[in-house]
Amino acid sequence: MAEIVVIGAGLSGTLMAYELLPQLRKDDRLSVISQGAVYHFVPSNPWVAIGWRKQNEIEIDLEGIMKRKGIRLLTQGAKRVHPTENRIDLADGTSIDYDYLVVATGPELAFDEVPGLGPQGYTQSICHVDHASRANEAFEKLAANPGPVVIGAVQGASCFGPAYEFLFILETELRRRKLRDKVPMTFVTSEPYIGHLGLDGVGDTKSLLEGEMREKHIKWITNARVDGVGLGMMSVEELAENGTAHKAHELPFAYSMMLPAFRGVEAVRGIEKLTNPRGFVIVDKHQRNPTYQNVFAVGVCVAIAPVGATAVPVGVPKTGFMIESMVTATAMNIGALLRGKEPETEPTLNAICLADFGDSGVAFLAQPQIPPRNVSWSSKGEWVHYAKVAFEKYFIRKMRRGESEPFYERFVLDRLNIAKIREVRTGT
Repeated sequence: MAEIVVIGAGLSGTLMAYELLPQLRKDDRLSVISQGAVYHFVPSNPWVAIGWRKQNEIEIDLEGIMKRKGIRLLTQGAKRVHPTENRIDLADGTSIDYDYLVVATGPELAFDEVPGLGPQGYTQSICHVDHASRANEAFEKLAANPGPVVIGAVQGASCFGPAYEFLFILETELRRRKLRDKVPMTFVTSEPYIGHLGLDGVGDTKSLLEGEMREKHIKWITNARVDGVGLGMMSVEELAENGTAHKAHELPFAYSMMLPAFRGVEAVRGIEKLTNPRGFVIVDKHQRNPTYQNVFAVGVCVAIAPVGATAVPVGVPKTGFMIESMVTATAMNIGALLRGKEPETEPTLNAICLADFGDSGVAFLAQPQIPPRNVSWSSKGEWVHYAKVAFEKYFIRKMRRGESEPFYERFVLDRLNIAKIREVRTGT
C-alpha cells in the first residue's frame, strides 16, 4: 500500500487527482490537501470581474465529488512540507505522511512586493474569484463615475494573457454601455514589447495586440516597473533596454487591475534543493524533484527559467494545456514507480491559449512553449470568443463529473491547426 498526496485543489491539483486514480493499485490511497472544498474556474475570472458571470456559476464543491471517487479530501490546508521525513504539517496542527507527493499548489500572489498593490491596496485583481467579485463591485462604481483606467502586469509577473483579456473585455463592456468615450485606457506591462507574453512572442502576437490597442485607442507602456500605487495614482518607471531609467510616469486612475508577480507558497518556499529562490519547485524532465525523488510538481508552482534577459523581470506562464501535459506525465510516472519501474513519460509543454476580447479574441499555438519552436502561430477572430465560452462550459462540466479525459483540449488543438492551415492556404 502506498500513500499518495496531492497538495492543491485548483486546476492542476484537481486534474492530478483525477488522472492518478487509474494508476493506483487496489490498496493505494490518494489524498488531496486544499484550503477549503471549493474549486473555481480561473479562466472565467475576467468575466466575473466585468459582470458577465456570477461567482457561483464558476464554482464547484469538490467534497461530494472527491468522496464519490474514493479520494480523501483534507480541507485544512498544508502548512509545511518536510521532504526528508516524507511528512506534511497541516494548518490545524495535525500531519500526514506520504510515499509520493505531488505539489500542485499554484502560486502565492506577491502583492506585497509593490507598495499599494492588490485588493488590500488600491488596485483590483482577477487572480482569484473572490478578487474578481470585488473587481466587479469596483467596476460598477467606475461605470457610475467614469474616469481613467490602468490595466496590466507588474515586474516579475508571468501570467500576461489574463491582463490582455481583461483589458479588451473591459473595453468591450464600456462600449456596450456607451461609456468608452469617457474612459481613457492605459496598459502597463513589464514585457519588453506588447505581445511578448513571457514567451518572446508567439507567431504575430506583437502586431495583433498592438493593432487591437491602436484600433481601440488604448495607450501602452512597456518595460514598466511599478514603483508604488496610491489612492487614484500609480507611479511607473519606464526602463530602456539596457535597464536604465528612461521615463517616469504618474498615471491617475479611477479603476486599475494589475496582475502581481508570483512566488512559491509558504509550505514549500525556502526548502533547500526542493525549491528555487522564488519558492518554485525544481523538477526534471519527468516532473520529479532531482533531490527528493518521491516528490513531483505540476502547474504554476513549477520552476521554469525565463526565455531570455529583459530590462524588467518577466516570468514564464504555465498555460492550461501545458499544465495538463505535466499532470498526465506525472500520473504515468507515479504509476510506473508503484509498479517497480522508472519514470519515462515527459510532458509535451506546448502552449495553447484562447484569449477572449468580449466580441472577438486572439488564439496562439506554440510547440513547444519555450523557443526555439517547431510551430509558432497566432490568429484573431470572433470564433475565439465562442471557443472560449464553449471551453468554459465543457471544462466546468468535466470537473463536476470528476473526469480527466482531455477530448475537448485535443479538439481545440485540432481547431487551431485547421485555422492555421486555412490561413496559409488563403494567405490571410
